Amino acid sequence: MRVLPVILSAVLLLAAGCDSSPPAKPAPQTADQQRVVGYFTDWGVYGRNFQVRNVDASGAAADLTHLMYAFGKLDGGKCTTSDKWADYEKPIAAADSVDGVADTPGAGLRGNFGQLRKLKAAHPRLKVIWSFGGWTGSKGFTEAAKDPAAFANSCYKLLTDPRWSGVFDGIDVDWEYPNACGLVCDTSGPDALPGLLKSLRSTFGPEALITAAVPGDLGKLKATDYAAAARSADWLSAMTYDFFGTGGAGTGPTAPHSPLKAYPGIPRETSTTDAAISGLLGLGIPPEKLLLGIGFYGRGWTGVSQAGPGGTASGPAQGSYDKGIEDYAVLQETCPPTGSIGGTSYAVCGGQWWGYDTPETIKAKMAYARSKALGGAFAWELSGDTDDARLVTAMKDGLSG
Repeated sequence: MRVLPVILSAVLLLAAGCDSSPPAKPAPQTADQQRVVGYFTDWGVYGRNFQVRNVDASGAAADLTHLMYAFGKLDGGKCTTSDKWADYEKPIAAADSVDGVADTPGAGLRGNFGQLRKLKAAHPRLKVIWSFGGWTGSKGFTEAAKDPAAFANSCYKLLTDPRWSGVFDGIDVDWEYPNACGLVCDTSGPDALPGLLKSLRSTFGPEALITAAVPGDLGKLKATDYAAAARSADWLSAMTYDFFGTGGAGTGPTAPHSPLKAYPGIPRETSTTDAAISGLLGLGIPPEKLLLGIGFYGRGWTGVSQAGPGGTASGPAQGSYDKGIEDYAVLQETCPPTGSIGGTSYAVCGGQWWGYDTPETIKAKMAYARSKALGGAFAWELSGDTDDARLVTAMKDGLSG
């Protein structure tokens, strides 16, 4: 029987109970502790022609602390590559290479992985994390949850493959959504995500970065034990965007997709960044383990009935690649902001209505993150930024105070 530790614990508990002072407010993260994270998509190297080199040339790499490479996929509940040509086979020309040196076809590490290795050599403090899943790739997590150890072992084997040794510093689980519905529905239970992250931590060890993307929807936050998930993770990335303007919302009401706080007339008062962050903190997740999400794009409508939010529309506005969505880099030129509401911007032009964040609103959101002592912020995704990375710079400057 371990008597002494029990007695000592009781004394400490009694002492704590005698202290009537309120609990201490979490200390804000210092500038060097703040995480500035950006997603890089493997498919961006095709139609968008957004290469790893652009992350360096724009100045974003100098401001980022972490880069998320999206996405790996799951096959039979195991980690695998989703596009081996883009990932490590495609020869990169000198003009698209981080160091200006072309890949040699058939020799050495090529593709995005080869460029990521060069990017890390140029920016030794930058960490790279391989993200798995995403909106269209989350179906495989249901199978993975049946055997977390096998899932973790497959991921470890893939990330430590000798061909790209040293490129990846950890793994991100972007499951949309555990025990809830996204593009597909999952019924694995509230412990499924914590189980996967616990197995990843056990397999990869304490030094690896283990992270997960989590929903901004308060209903989905009740479906999974995110507090337990946070215990195995370095951080959870709150997807505080896409609250409005997705799916079948083509006829309105018009509303910015990523409001910081509620405003009069908002379609759903709980669909805000503040509500999501408050909900996650209310679950007992340490604030330093939460990252606030920023979208580097706008969502919009056409044939709108009014200049302010809340109007009707004839359908989604046409974007460069998809209906209803457009990069910030394009919108700042074609449809600059005409107003702001709820801590974000909106713009009306040519019968179109767009809601999106700007450098100014991002800095305000970063001030909010600091006020909540959050661990930083992340962006989806880097190709939407300007050629001189104004949005990433706004994130870094805003988090620095």
